[in-house]
Amino acid sequence: MKTKFFAITLFALTAATVVFVPLKQSTGAITPLPMDPVVVPDVPTTHQQFNQRPKVEVVFVLDTTGSMGGLIEAAKEKIWSIASNMASAQPAPEIKIGLVAYRDRGDEYVTRVVDLSTDLDSLYAALIGFSAQGGGDGPESVNQALHDAVNRISWSPDQDTYKVVFLVGDAPPHMDYQDEVQYPQTLKVAQHKGIVVNTIQCGQNRGTETEWQRIAQAAGGDFFQVEQGGSAVAISTPYDGKLAELSAKLDDTRLFYGDAEQKKIQQRKLEATKKLHEEASVSSRARRATFNASASGADNLLGENELVDDVASGRVDLDTIETAKLPASLQVMAPAERQTVIETTAARRDELKKQIDELTEQRSSFLKEKVEESDAAKDSLDVKIYGTVREQARAKGLSYEAELSDY
Repeated sequence: MKTKFFAITLFALTAATVVFVPLKQSTGAITPLPMDPVVVPDVPTTHQQFNQRPKVEVVFVLDTTGSMGGLIEAAKEKIWSIASNMASAQPAPEIKIGLVAYRDRGDEYVTRVVDLSTDLDSLYAALIGFSAQGGGDGPESVNQALHDAVNRISWSPDQDTYKVVFLVGDAPPHMDYQDEVQYPQTLKVAQHKGIVVNTIQCGQNRGTETEWQRIAQAAGGDFFQVEQGGSAVAISTPYDGKLAELSAKLDDTRLFYGDAEQKKIQQRKLEATKKLHEEASVSSRARRATFNASASGADNLLGENELVDDVASGRVDLDTIETAKLPASLQVMAPAERQTVIETTAARRDELKKQIDELTEQRSSFLKEKVEESDAAKDSLDVKIYGTVREQARAKGLSYEAELSDY
């Protein structure tokens, strides 16, 4: 068996299912459209007017066979900084990210699909569970992975949305499976939907290079190579510990309300957040703090029916909410006490975001100095993804001022 080792630059999840994030998996030949609905339900938000914001939808199609271990680990470390870089556009976009993990027939799964969502906590919690296993026989099920990315993901029909796939792997597609849709046909569908497909080759396999270049060319995307482990720039800083701490405190300011079904969705989100605080590295949690404090990151932080933001912004009148729909801690309070809690929590949240912004600036300066000491950054996964997004998103009205990515 091909020994592939991987852990995430953007995508991780163990062989099976994560309890709170139901995954659909494919174990055989591709079924033509229509296909069944996809994976992680999106958590819509009401704190921003989405129709006034540009949208960015990104799906990573990731080889999770044995040799990809280093890249998977890198993805786990860098998913939040990649999201932060995407969020740095003007105007601040709504960001949704999804994932298609793939292996090959005969492995534990062929594909696993995590749908596009603004709930990046749940995506990350799923990613943490992925490991690099299987493979070993050369080509992988790239055709099915691309088919699932184009057809099983709930892409926006809006042609003004920047819709992009990053295919990341080190082995070429199986072109000998006669019962599956091959990538030239899939890429025609992608083009019709306005989806750009970029290819990232890990390692130096010549067969992969040829196919990855063909895929990118046919899909209006870019092709680039990185080292087998992705060469992601993942530097720890003296500010990470405090940022991770502030991130957890910011999470604690959330008060969700709604009916029983809404509370189930909110509970899944809270479980995802708990999982990442328990299992993600300190540096990764620091990067999450930076993202969550941004305008785009508010979608992930708050989700749907977050009481403090809804009331403080004036969108919802606290007195009109049924007592049974309030958080349990507020149900036993008098109306005036509830209002005081909301105002106090809103002020605390603003102060925490201010502290995060200040530390983020210091962290960025520290990292810039460290990165300038090394030439490795220019060939890293981070830089190449940011450069590609920066150029391609311009056609959708998004402006990224920074020449280089943040880390």
